Amino acid sequence: MPKLNFEDLIIFENDDYVLINKPPLMATLDERTEDRKTTSIIALLRNYEPTYQICHRLDKETSGVLAIAKHPEAYRHLSMAFERRKVQKVYHAVSEGIHNFEAQEATFPILKLSKKGMVTIDFKEGMKSHTTFQTLRHIGNFTLIEARPHTGRMHQIRIHLKALKAPIVADEMYGGQFVFLSEFKKKFNIKKEEDEMPIMQRVALHAFALSFEGMNGEQIYQEASYPKDFAVLVKLLEKYA
Repeated sequence: MPKLNFEDLIIFENDDYVLINKPPLMATLDERTEDRKTTSIIALLRNYEPTYQICHRLDKETSGVLAIAKHPEAYRHLSMAFERRKVQKVYHAVSEGIHNFEAQEATFPILKLSKKGMVTIDFKEGMKSHTTFQTLRHIGNFTLIEARPHTGRMHQIRIHLKALKAPIVADEMYGGQFVFLSEFKKKFNIKKEEDEMPIMQRVALHAFALSFEGMNGEQIYQEASYPKDFAVLVKLLEKYA
């Protein structure tokens, strides 16, 4: 497998910010692991330009747009924008079932379960959270959904879609199931000694776009193309499902 360089991830750059398309299954920050072969965005960044600062985080499994500041003033500017909810984030997810979301508002309060690394809906102790969902299109018995989180709770989109009975494909933590090509493709053959692998081996969630006001008042908007696994899932579902 070819070595991954930070430059290969860059999709936008100006004097203040670098925006990258984070690969799936790569942590944003360093992880506590005994496997020294694993890498992270911040590890790649140290080798590229150690003075740059990551402005926010994406879950390890989630791919897509990630903003990085080139200098402290830019970092403070974007941090304040996040705090004031002036940053617009758009995610795409493939969910199980047919759903017709038209500016569907989800405001289920979220409580973090510290020992389990997951969250739950809790109307008594949960923190306020808000996501807007929009159906982009139906693909067989699946739905491609746009999610716009207005708050930044842990696993917010995932738990909100579970609460709306639209769990994300391959999101076993929140009720999603793996999808296998043999479920749709006729005459699908696999060797007896081999186990069929799911089409998507991680949560089908992608940070599709990011928008915010730059240091000079200009509007920065950047989309991130689907990574291979997400694109293949959509393509195969369109073809066979």
